[in-house]
Amino acid sequence: MATITRLFDNHADALAAVRDLEAAGFTSSEIGITASNTDDRYAKQVVREGNEAPSGAAIGAGVGGVAGGGAGIAAALGALAIPGFGPVVAAGVLVAALTGAGAGAAAGGIVGALTGLGVGDGEAHVYAEGVSRGGTLVTVRTADSRELAARDILDRNAPVDITQREADYRRGGWTGRPVGH
Repeated sequence: MATITRLFDNHADALAAVRDLEAAGFTSSEIGITASNTDDRYAKQVVREGNEAPSGAAIGAGVGGVAGGGAGIAAALGALAIPGFGPVVAAGVLVAALTGAGAGAAAGGIVGALTGLGVGDGEAHVYAEGVSRGGTLVTVRTADSRELAARDILDRNAPVDITQREADYRRGGWTGRPVGH
């Protein structure tokens, strides 16, 4: 199995990547998406009735609808609270890892979820930092034979250059674990 992960600064680009992956035949059990929801930005995009807070499914529908999606994994986004990290919206392969069905919850939130899926520890720290700063993470866990197709789809939707982003974070004083360690 191959795990391919990309960080997107623009949530709409991440959702476009997810839609392209789905169009290419990747399933919701292979695709994961997560974004920080500390400012409740995704719930604010949902039209609320009365004073009732939206459910995770309503948040997902709102996020997907705003981005022009609404079907597929974008509609399944649900709200989660990650200990030591805060609120996120997530769907797909990352949800099991983040909620403890995988190694993620016990091993450390987003970093643990990603390393449990096979992402290198240093990269996982940079990705987690990116999500904490407002980025959206898309992860694909698929057969090795489909790895190149997944990489191509993710890379054509404007992901962050993770090596450059790590350097930018470090110039700004971030001291997280370096890639490759």
